[in-house]
Amino acid sequence: MTNNIAGNGSYWEHFPHEADMGVRGVAPSKTAAFAQAALAMTAIVTDPKDIVPEEAVAVQCEAPDDELLFVDWLNSLVYEMATRKMLFSRFAIKFDDHRLRATAWGEKVNVARHHPAVEIKGATYTALHVGRNEQGQWVAETVVDV
Repeated sequence: MTNNIAGNGSYWEHFPHEADMGVRGVAPSKTAAFAQAALAMTAIVTDPKDIVPEEAVAVQCEAPDDELLFVDWLNSLVYEMATRKMLFSRFAIKFDDHRLRATAWGEKVNVARHHPAVEIKGATYTALHVGRNEQGQWVAETVVDV
């Protein structure tokens, strides 16, 4: 499944991986690629278009490199989703070296409206990659445990 909500060359997609699910964000910037991958992760649970971005949640992460920071970013979102019983559909991300500060906007899960398919347990190091592709786009990808 692929989605191009942004319309600026940024998109997210899923890729198959045994019993789990791969998420990939592709965009002109690392910031946008991280946001697209977060949308891909949300789309495992429900359609991001059905999530109203009405409540803001601050997220901060720090790691020694981009790949570990990406896993920490996704796992921070999984934690916020689980503890707040929320789904997120919009993200604003800022990097300062290997520190990430973000705001995720979403709403409380409404089972009747969101029809959550699965619960995401966490991002893994399987198929983990953050970098530029041959076209110069940023790619952020990994497998999440569902």
